[in-house]
Amino acid sequence: MPTITTTDVQAQAPKVAILPIGSYEQHGAYLPLITDTAIACIIAREVSAAYPVLVLPPVSIACSHEHGTWAGTVSISSRTLHAVISDVAQSLEASGIRKLVLVNAHGGNYVLSNIVQEANLSEPRMSLFPLSHDWKRARERAGLRSDAHADMHAGEIETSILLHAEPSLVRPGYETADHDSGERRFLLVEGMKAYTETGVIGFPSHATAEKGKAVLTSLVEDFADHLGVLSE
Repeated sequence: MPTITTTDVQAQAPKVAILPIGSYEQHGAYLPLITDTAIACIIAREVSAAYPVLVLPPVSIACSHEHGTWAGTVSISSRTLHAVISDVAQSLEASGIRKLVLVNAHGGNYVLSNIVQEANLSEPRMSLFPLSHDWKRARERAGLRSDAHADMHAGEIETSILLHAEPSLVRPGYETADHDSGERRFLLVEGMKAYTETGVIGFPSHATAEKGKAVLTSLVEDFADHLGVLSE
């Protein structure tokens, strides 16, 4: 959580804020329900160390309906998420911060793309980060063995990031938890349980802290492009 004071913000006079957005959903037996939120916060922390941005507290419950029957998973509707982000953007503008980057770590938050498109009708005001291109480059640069489709959930990339940045969140068992779900044609209809019994879709056995560090390094580098498109 950010610990800066109002006078800190006054002194820094940031032009761009970043809002971490995660989820509260199952991530198998070895990663916590807060995994996506933790990763969004880790990315925001690394980005703020490299660029003059204001880090906001995370949105920790979002759209996880595909996981909805697993114990512990909690969701809000896409309408609610849309409203929360719109309110945050309006509040920031009232205090003089007109640019916002949504740092999203949960793939099921599909509505974020629509929110960003709507926000940019008249001028560049909002960006979504990381985009699929950013994630792909990070996987390649870090030498991950899996791709984004096969390594969808609680897999190599998520486990690697936490092994590097917050290893206390990773419990034993990821070494033997790999699951290849194949194609997931009707995921939106059937949900995750149609494709995995454990909640895992991916290859956590390939995860290492070194890969996690390299993924974050790549993402921080690519964040500059998002500031550029916002003309900041």
